[in-house]
Amino acid sequence: MSYYQGKTVWLTGASSGIGLAMAEQLASAGAHLILTSRRAEVLEQVRQQLAHPERHQILALDLNQPEHAAAQAQAALGDQVIDILINNAGVSQRSLILDTDLKVYRQLMEIDYFAVIALTKLVLPRMVERRAGHIVTVSSVAGKVGTKLRSGYNGAKFGVIGFMDSLRAEMTSHGLVVTSILPGFINTQVAHNSLTGDGSALGHADPDNAGGISAAECAKRSLAAIAKQQAEVVVGSGVSKLAPWLQRFAPGLVRRMVANR
Repeated sequence: MSYYQGKTVWLTGASSGIGLAMAEQLASAGAHLILTSRRAEVLEQVRQQLAHPERHQILALDLNQPEHAAAQAQAALGDQVIDILINNAGVSQRSLILDTDLKVYRQLMEIDYFAVIALTKLVLPRMVERRAGHIVTVSSVAGKVGTKLRSGYNGAKFGVIGFMDSLRAEMTSHGLVVTSILPGFINTQVAHNSLTGDGSALGHADPDNAGGISAAECAKRSLAAIAKQQAEVVVGSGVSKLAPWLQRFAPGLVRRMVANR
């Protein structure tokens, strides 16, 4: 964790789940954090509970509107150097394609895909100029394997992995590091906050995530992979960790598995 000592890390989705666990561990590792989620009052509570709260700042943004959020961030951050951007904010889905409004697909893409691009493009020119920087996006195993009830989420996460692969290819010559984190089933509130067909929140857990590893363990493994400057890492246990490997080497088996779940 010495990788983070003294570095400025901009972390989205910092108020709960994996993001909150990352914030706690990064603060303990000596990072200077810029904490982003929608609500300033919640972010301030998070900041106050972190190690060395005076080192950290909050930046409340609504990532449902990526262009507006990026403009707000530019005004707030100015020429501040960002060593590491961790695009962690996201929203999931639990609804059948037949039952899902088009507006829900747009919302999923705005937060899970376009917001990643908008914030990445905001910090990228300065990183290229300095020939130093690390872009991280927390995608999902759902970005490798499509399943029922997550069609919009799968689409956004597939897309963001493709974006990160292209970014990595383009930024290698500029000396930048690009890392994709693919969590499997993690025991967080992600299912509670998932969008249903009309855009309302699901409001309860599902057995997949409830049986996953803790947010703290996911954050620990993810931050270790980032510090090692890995290109892509799957974080999880059981079937969710094996799913990308199975998708590559036994795609027919995976198709039957997801169809029968």
